[in-house]
Amino acid sequence: MRLGFGLLTCQRFPGDPRSDEDLYAEALDLAVYAEELGFDSVWTSEHHFVDDAYAPSLLPLCAAIAARTSRVQIGTGLLLIPLHDPIRVAEDAATVDLISRGRLILGLWLGWRAEEFDGFGVQLGERVQRLEHAVEVLRGAWAGEPVAGNGADVIVSPRPGRAGGPPIWIGAGAERAVRRAGRIADGFIADGDAPEAFGEQVRWALDEGGGRPLSVALHAETFVWSGPDAWDIIAPHLRYVSWKYDDMEEARLRSGPSASPPPMTSEDARGLRSEIVFGTPREVADRIHAFEEAAGTDVHFVADLYWPGIDGTVQRETMRLFAEDVIPLLRRP
Repeated sequence: MRLGFGLLTCQRFPGDPRSDEDLYAEALDLAVYAEELGFDSVWTSEHHFVDDAYAPSLLPLCAAIAARTSRVQIGTGLLLIPLHDPIRVAEDAATVDLISRGRLILGLWLGWRAEEFDGFGVQLGERVQRLEHAVEVLRGAWAGEPVAGNGADVIVSPRPGRAGGPPIWIGAGAERAVRRAGRIADGFIADGDAPEAFGEQVRWALDEGGGRPLSVALHAETFVWSGPDAWDIIAPHLRYVSWKYDDMEEARLRSGPSASPPPMTSEDARGLRSEIVFGTPREVADRIHAFEEAAGTDVHFVADLYWPGIDGTVQRETMRLFAEDVIPLLRRP
């Protein structure tokens, strides 16, 4: 099993006095720390036009991580490819791959927020077609073939350091999307759900892949802690991260300080506890192992251990506990 750290979003938690410069500097420092701790990969995440300044530009951030590290793989988890010019992405991803000496994983996703599609002048109904077209363009560009630009064929240069370019992984959840990932991508990324549901998704993807090699990955919100105060520490940050995805639909044109979620009810707390991989090192390892057992194949698990607004000492301690106390349990002979 390979283990990653993510998802770096550089969001500004309500009341956090730090500047955006501080948040990006912290993200880079945490990427370096993850490499020092022995994580296999570091992952970023993209959204646009959000009042908490959710990271909108993943490949520049990945380039900065590449310049500060030497071993970890660097993944986009996930780049909203329908919003982007695929030739521009082919060039930028090739550049990151060269800077990192072949450590980039290009994770892609369809996206879903109407505001993002409106802002970039893209029809939401065209997102599947645009994703499939982008994959074709990326592969052709990195192979040195002429690819269709806006009005003329072009050849992208320089090409990535690896033959064929960075692996393309696609995030998906619904059966049709998972099967599409199995058919056209080098890897499939799921988000945390029940192990049984994950196992079914993996079977869909592998069935569609027709026996060719396919990486299987899962990312899930994760918090590992040894003391009895674990829930009290993580609850407000988990609540914010989870609520923010719902709030994005209401946040169009909102500016100023990051909005705060309403008070958390007992029902909210029960739901959040079921979503997070949470607890002592042994409890966290057992939960992750259950996902791999359900998959029936090797899994690249990305522990979403990055928590906007959390105390820096706590942030580093949960990463350390995962690296020193959880990873050895997952890699036991």
